[in-house]
Amino acid sequence: MSALESVLVQCPYCWETLEISVDPSVSEQEYVEDCQVCCQPIVLTLQLEDGQVSSVEARPENE
Repeated sequence: MSALESVLVQCPYCWETLEISVDPSVSEQEYVEDCQVCCQPIVLTLQLEDGQVSSVEARPENE
């Protein structure tokens, strides 16, 4: 079992920097996580290569 990897993203609502945990065993991921500061839903889209995050996008849920 792989350890979770920490990634920093910026909330598209309040602009705070958030630390999220990512499962590096899944190469393409998209899920919704609430902002830890303003509680708004953020759609996170991640691409991983060789267990490392190669790209991350954080966008508002209603976009």
